[in-house]
Amino acid sequence: MGRVTERRRVVRIRDGALSERADTLVGEEPLEIRVNGRPIAVTMRTPGDDFALAAGFLVSEGVLAARGEAARITYCAGATGEDGANSYNVVDVRLADGVPLPDISLERNVYTTSSCGLCGKASLEAVRTTARWPLPLTGGPRVPHTVLAGLPDRLREAQRVFARTGGLHAAALFTGDGRLLDVREDVGRHNAVDKIVGRALEAGLLPLTDAVLLVSGRASFELAQKAVMAGVTVLAAVSAPSSLAVDLADEAGLTLVGFLRGASMNVYTGAERLVLPSPRLAGH
Repeated sequence: MGRVTERRRVVRIRDGALSERADTLVGEEPLEIRVNGRPIAVTMRTPGDDFALAAGFLVSEGVLAARGEAARITYCAGATGEDGANSYNVVDVRLADGVPLPDISLERNVYTTSSCGLCGKASLEAVRTTARWPLPLTGGPRVPHTVLAGLPDRLREAQRVFARTGGLHAAALFTGDGRLLDVREDVGRHNAVDKIVGRALEAGLLPLTDAVLLVSGRASFELAQKAVMAGVTVLAAVSAPSSLAVDLADEAGLTLVGFLRGASMNVYTGAERLVLPSPRLAGH
């Protein structure tokens, strides 16, 4: 099994002084995801929560939406490393009877880097045709802006591996009043979200209508799509959203907040789910 972190020797320069020391790096290894023995995707990820990652990925692809639709998830015994041992880098998801196989014509590229998300599938129509929940999304929490403001600090406090490496993205689920439900880390921002969604699927919690999803980086189309496919109604990011992410959020009824930094934030869509401060009057 690949490790979450690894140690490497580095030459360190601080204030003009040179020293040699060990540094902690985040692990990155490929994970091939198969469905009923058929390869459908390879992603670069931080090892750990691989079954949840695979399940969450299949939620975002519209293949899974409820606990029990995956009969079992296993590492492939035939995927061996150079020494003949199992590399634990190939996962096979066996679908339950009656769950249709994904159409190969709709699948994303077989290879995707740890930052590209759903390469080749950035389409609003793809979300409309594969979502398992009625769109636009309805319901959801009423979240005070003051609660949102405190979530990034709470996410950072929960990022145990980031504190050691400085090299991981994170995704977290919160209740509308700011209670932390789950947090996952990964070298790829979309993998972190897949791990969160996969764990929610396994717990029978989809759709995540009443949860707030916070991501540590930007809000790309891929992350907005994953939120919608999991039934999330509020997505917040500490950095900028893309134009296509805003388009998708507006069409799908997703509340999208960007540049969430302290008491400052931009609300791009779905402001009705937030408890906002009173508007500042002109001249005041």
